[in-house]
Amino acid sequence: MLDLDLIRKRPEFVKERLSTRNKNLSSLIDEILTLDEKRRGILRELEKVRAERNTKSKEVGALKKSGKDTRVLEEEVKGLKLQIERYEVELQRVEENLRGLLLNIPNLPALDVPLGEDERDNLEVRRWGEPRNFGFEARAHWDIGFHLGIFDFERAGKISGSRFVFTKGLGARLERALINFMLDLHTSKGYEEIIPPHLVRSEVLTGTGQLPKFEEELYKCERDELYLIPTAEVPLTNLYRDEILSEEDLPIYMTSYTPCYRREAGSYGKDIRGIIRQHQFNKVELVKIVKPESSYEELERLTADAEEVLKLLGLPYRVVLLCTGDMGFSSAKTYDIEVWFPSQGRYREISSCSNCEDFQARRMNTRYRDAQGKLHFVHTLNGSGLAVGRTLAAILENYQREDGSVEVPEVLRDYVKADALKHL
Repeated sequence: MLDLDLIRKRPEFVKERLSTRNKNLSSLIDEILTLDEKRRGILRELEKVRAERNTKSKEVGALKKSGKDTRVLEEEVKGLKLQIERYEVELQRVEENLRGLLLNIPNLPALDVPLGEDERDNLEVRRWGEPRNFGFEARAHWDIGFHLGIFDFERAGKISGSRFVFTKGLGARLERALINFMLDLHTSKGYEEIIPPHLVRSEVLTGTGQLPKFEEELYKCERDELYLIPTAEVPLTNLYRDEILSEEDLPIYMTSYTPCYRREAGSYGKDIRGIIRQHQFNKVELVKIVKPESSYEELERLTADAEEVLKLLGLPYRVVLLCTGDMGFSSAKTYDIEVWFPSQGRYREISSCSNCEDFQARRMNTRYRDAQGKLHFVHTLNGSGLAVGRTLAAILENYQREDGSVEVPEVLRDYVKADALKHL
């Protein structure tokens, strides 16, 4: 959520930064300013009436002590009390409407984010590793997995429908190995491993920005008013919602493995085959809660931590800085890490690392107290470290052999207890 004081003091700046996201939100900002002025007007009147009630209440007390008639004055106090109640009801209504508008405004892009309309305007920052020259036609991961007997899409379709898979045998072991490898790596770098709930309340999703705007992407358990998490970012970032941390508590680094659940409502026709885009997929997440002055340095470190997974696995990748028109709702700056898929001849996203500044913290009401006792909103960061299914798919493609077997990356062999996946 944007700082209302910033909107109030620099409305044209806010409108200009939002316009770089290809969104014309000027009328919405004007509506927010109108409601804010109305709210402040109600508050002024409310304070006047409260002051008058307090004065007259004291007068009633003084008259009673002196034995004088207080009936007329008491009726005036009752009338003022009714006025206060009406103002309070109106204030609550206006504040709810104001918050509703603010919750639908995306974050402002950082000033160093490149301007652009969509992914075509993203800026490549760096590459690592060289795509392998196989000497034979590279097969797609779903074809490799089918012939190895580790993917069963047909039976998954009977059980759950499209965009689900059974991963079996050495494929399941390799996926579990990836999860353990990623968690071991991140915890060695100071991240605390956390196993969070997979079902969360609506206000938790509001805190990280999925609600109210993106409800159609979520799976909801209607009876219990709970949602399946689309990413571990949601429970981890909200861990300290409505809390005041001490300065000594920061920074906080967290990592978590969870299944993630997404309806993929806007992805019809995209990545129909394979495990790139599933309704249920495994992911290891990285979350940081930090002081504002260090958040951009922390973003670089977070991105490097996600990159380290790919380096150790020997998978070629590139890092892309997203342009203003391609950024997520809550993000101020985002790096995408894209891994090489030989069968497609292109890089595909495997991690998205974002600094949300204080946008989520304001929605969650997460603050810290500095050494002077002053309160500040924290900055929150998140990134995939990594999407496990996509990493598995990238290994199958980049480590495939002409005979249909797949070499297991060296760093995973102690986990998998095998040096190759072969057709049984």
